[in-house]
Amino acid sequence: MNIIGRLTKDAKVYTTSKDKQVVNFSLAVNDSYRNKQGERIEQTAFFDCAYWLSTGVAQHLTKGTLVELSGRVSARAWTNANGEIRAGLNFHTSEIKFYTGSKKSQTSQDTAGSENSNVVAYGITDDLPF
Repeated sequence: MNIIGRLTKDAKVYTTSKDKQVVNFSLAVNDSYRNKQGERIEQTAFFDCAYWLSTGVAQHLTKGTLVELSGRVSARAWTNANGEIRAGLNFHTSEIKFYTGSKKSQTSQDTAGSENSNVVAYGITDDLPF
């Protein structure tokens, strides 16, 4: 699945009890449509995202940054301290593309540190079967 949205706050790196590091961040994805009456309806979905492949990307994941994520989504439900039932969406990220103002597009493997690229992708592997 691919989603495009903006970070709601700066990413944070956490270390698990098994000494693995994960980058956690939240993404807001906007959607709009017209209802039967012709009114424009705006909706925002929030995803709690986890990226396990490299912690170096965390410095680029700052509030307001526009990114495209590839990965898989899962839902979760819980009861909070006040007894209210809550639900949320998790996005297990396998690839991150950053969008900036330029028209050029390159991957992180091609442009490590390039400032003029439109897209910088993290998590690309060379395991294609052909």
